[in-house]
Amino acid sequence: MGEFKVFPSVVTERIKDLGQRIRLARTRRKLSIVELAAKAGIDRNTLGALERGKPGVAISAYVMTLWALGLEQTLDGVAHPDTDSHGKTLEEARLPKRVRKSRAAKDEYNF
Repeated sequence: MGEFKVFPSVVTERIKDLGQRIRLARTRRKLSIVELAAKAGIDRNTLGALERGKPGVAISAYVMTLWALGLEQTLDGVAHPDTDSHGKTLEEARLPKRVRKSRAAKDEYNF
């Protein structure tokens, strides 16, 4: 899989926003970077990069950090199939226009 040299601006902004939200959750809980990193089982430098919105941080680091903060349930709505209106529209477009009753298969081996 190729690597992006430049990320789309919307992606960069989303990553930075998520990092800022995680930093806010950490500071509200009065946890240091070292404390939260230890609780999440990641390196403090990784947590620092995560909070700064660096795009190379693994998604597992985000999930472990959210878990350590007690916020893992906030991921329930991410890419949920029920909220994928575009995907639902494409799926409906592929449905047959009408449904026919299937014919009974002939039993060629009836002895």
